Amino acid sequence: MNSRAKRLALPLGGALAATSMIGATLAAGTAQAAAPDRKTVTLAASGNAKAIAGYWTPSKLKSATTYVAESTASGKLRAGASRASADGKAGTVAPIGEEGKSAGRSRNVNLPTTVGKVFFLDDKGRERWCSGSSVQSKYRNLVATAGHCVYDTDTNKPFSNFVFIPGYHQGKAPWGIYVGAKVNMHYDFDVYEDYDRDYAFVNVYNGIKQTGDKEVKKAQYDDHKGPKYTVDTKVSKEKYEEWIGRYGGVGFAKDAVAEQTTGPDDKRGVYAPKEVTRQEWEEAAKIGGPAVVKVGAQAYQAIEIVSEEEAKKYDADEKNPGRVFKDDKGQWQIEHSFVKRWIIPGKEAEFYITRFYVKLFTDAGRLGDNVGGQGFAWNQKTGKKVFAFGYPTAAHLDGDKVYTGHTMKWCYGTTGNAPDVPAYKAQEHQAIKCAFTPGASGGPFLLQYRSSKRTGYLNGVVSLTIDSDNNRRYDRVTTPYFDGETYGIYKYAANLWTGKLPLS
Repeated sequence: MNSRAKRLALPLGGALAATSMIGATLAAGTAQAAAPDRKTVTLAASGNAKAIAGYWTPSKLKSATTYVAESTASGKLRAGASRASADGKAGTVAPIGEEGKSAGRSRNVNLPTTVGKVFFLDDKGRERWCSGSSVQSKYRNLVATAGHCVYDTDTNKPFSNFVFIPGYHQGKAPWGIYVGAKVNMHYDFDVYEDYDRDYAFVNVYNGIKQTGDKEVKKAQYDDHKGPKYTVDTKVSKEKYEEWIGRYGGVGFAKDAVAEQTTGPDDKRGVYAPKEVTRQEWEEAAKIGGPAVVKVGAQAYQAIEIVSEEEAKKYDADEKNPGRVFKDDKGQWQIEHSFVKRWIIPGKEAEFYITRFYVKLFTDAGRLGDNVGGQGFAWNQKTGKKVFAFGYPTAAHLDGDKVYTGHTMKWCYGTTGNAPDVPAYKAQEHQAIKCAFTPGASGGPFLLQYRSSKRTGYLNGVVSLTIDSDNNRRYDRVTTPYFDGETYGIYKYAANLWTGKLPLS
């Protein structure tokens, strides 16, 4: 490709044969050659990690949507040899805990604990997610995903609030939330938006687990730098006064609101007829009477037949507006007079006390220590069997929605040519037959995956989901080819320390 042709390939040669020495220093010439091809950007300072982890509440994790804007394409398969080619000898780095051991074949498919979801906020502040995987590194702090799941090439900035949650399921983070510290990617993806380099290696801080909530005084709440919240509770006037006065608490009162008279056409109004005296009724019943003019009221009466005892008791109370009388048949009655009216109801004063809470967190430890990490492979020949893992969720182009995105899925196939996708400058991808839909972006391509160990060798990340025969069904997923330049970026990231995590 034009952008890549302007530079020399990394002279890795035989110096990068199979090794488990992640901490070893690259040869001087190799290190110098790798530097121009790598772009490293800070995602978050350690002091912000707690706040970022606290942002991703279970409800936000569940409501986040997959990032599909940069993960789908259509294209015809290309015949002939793959354009992806090695720039030196093939090499591998063993998975965490399996250094020096040979890899065998898998018979059953147990899902890897290293795979999970990456979450982030896009340029419009919307919660989004892709897939990703823990990978071998010196400090057990590295995640591999697609470049477009970390870095926005439109704004030339990384996405914010980036976290990785291994084993994610239904809003749960069983091994904690790992906040992104730095992203390491290829210069071509950053500058040229070249999807032949659509991969990223993200260093993460130690995992963070929320352990509970603690009620604190307002001064402690104001000084707290991490996630926090308040709860306002409606109480009686007496409780409010005691809370404010005796305990020195914080609260507020809402003033009483007087009832307002309105008319029948006011949507805020409530029909509330009022019983009045006979004199008031007669005044309202007059044409042009004040009640009619002001509120559109109409007068009416109702007769209640009662016993003599009830009648005398009612009449004895001066507050009762009705007229008591005895008809010509000797039956006691109460004449009730009403005017129709509509009101906007008033409200009594309300009193609230405010309580202050901070979220408590604990250090869950290093990512690789908790879930392990896949090995790494580069300059591998095409035509090899691989597993792809991820969280597909979007519907096929014909509208058929097969996956939910809530659970991890897998595909198994032989790597081969991928369609050229000029819109993404993708000309050297590998692909396997797979019906994944968007959502799996960033998930790992794993060579020699051993189900008993749940490990293999990372040899790609899902970049594009492809409809290769234009039947409106996704049938392939692609990955950039991992060559010596990829290894150089990976190796740099695999030796970065993210520092201690301040949680106090």
